[in-house]
Amino acid sequence: MKTMKKTLAISSAIAAGIALAAATAPAMAAKKSEKCYGIVKKGQNDCAVKSQGTSCAGSAKKDAITDAWIYVPKGTCEKIVGASLMPKK
Repeated sequence: MKTMKKTLAISSAIAAGIALAAATAPAMAAKKSEKCYGIVKKGQNDCAVKSQGTSCAGSAKKDAITDAWIYVPKGTCEKIVGASLMPKK
């Protein structure tokens, strides 16, 4: 009986740790990433494409839409030809 309680406690602690990591991962990724516009492949955008009237990720209807973006590691976007840190009009 004691072993079951110990196993349950350990399992609960592991589950709590995984839940905490999953909850903080997006915020941590956002700090190490930046939005990069104009280089998205069809269907691979990370957020809405206002010019196409879409409101969800993966909705880009063609490549290189100027107001569609993806997350890239900070400092990477400026190195990519045709990419921009701001949406182009």
